[in-house]
Amino acid sequence: MASKLLIPAGLLALALIAAKAVAGELVGPGVISTGLQETSAAVSPDGKTLYFMRSDFAEKDDTILVSHRRGQSWSTPEVVSFSGQWHDSEPALSPDGKRLYFVSNRPVHDGDVPVMAEMGGQTFAGTNLWYVEQQADGGWGKPVHVDGALNDGAMIYNPSVASNGDIYFSAHREDSGKAYQIYVAHRTANGYAQPQRVELGDPDHNRMDPCVDPEQRFLIYAGNEGDSLGSADLYIAFREPDGRWGKPLHLAGEVNSSALENAPSLGRQFGELYVSSSRQNAVNFPKPKDDIASLQHRLGEPLNGSRNLWLFDISDVLKAHGIDH
Repeated sequence: MASKLLIPAGLLALALIAAKAVAGELVGPGVISTGLQETSAAVSPDGKTLYFMRSDFAEKDDTILVSHRRGQSWSTPEVVSFSGQWHDSEPALSPDGKRLYFVSNRPVHDGDVPVMAEMGGQTFAGTNLWYVEQQADGGWGKPVHVDGALNDGAMIYNPSVASNGDIYFSAHREDSGKAYQIYVAHRTANGYAQPQRVELGDPDHNRMDPCVDPEQRFLIYAGNEGDSLGSADLYIAFREPDGRWGKPLHLAGEVNSSALENAPSLGRQFGELYVSSSRQNAVNFPKPKDDIASLQHRLGEPLNGSRNLWLFDISDVLKAHGIDH
């Protein structure tokens, strides 16, 4: 167990606001982070393999990719063995790295139609939760559908797995209100229990993309609690002594910007936080005169307004709350 600092609530809030995160690092510029959309990083226990999602700007064509660290750089990504045919997205590794969860519109049973969802009169590719098991040769087995109430509604996103097997996810369900909310499905001896909404405050606020600490000491998610700098920012809630989640706090440091930040996930080193962000380079006018080659090159690079993967250090924020490992 991490040691707990005895900090009064008011001083703790100030400490969290003042905590400084290391400036973000763009992950694999031009290799992993490109002019397309990249989100949802999942890192192997040894930190040498990175799974992530790449898609078009409309996010109607999602595929899960994998890249391997070679020294200080990343290898050219490849489509993972179980993806490339369906709308697959949001990979998440279990803490031990032996199971990889993802969401997909693939048919639940062979011969079925793809999963579809409907919201606000719009029909779109739905999502159910699946997983693959690591094989003896290091590869992945055949995708397995997660049966039970967890997949009700066909709108489940961004799974995050605790060490005890509990799965956190965002979804739109009957008790979600107008927006998306975060849920947890506790693992039992007979599968997963009925999902429970994680109480984080006013349900009128949209909350997505949970990232849970393996020991469930804190929870990071994307949303807008009324003080977002952009369309969505990242917030952190800490577990209280009575088991409830504390008031969500706007994540300090340089993690948040006026752009969209979402899809947080923890790295394998203390304080590492992977984030998807649409922040971009400023364009100042008059700009250097473009020809067609320079224009195409610049618009196709990372930081063009597409979402890229970033790596931040939030260890100071965690230490301010008494979490030191």
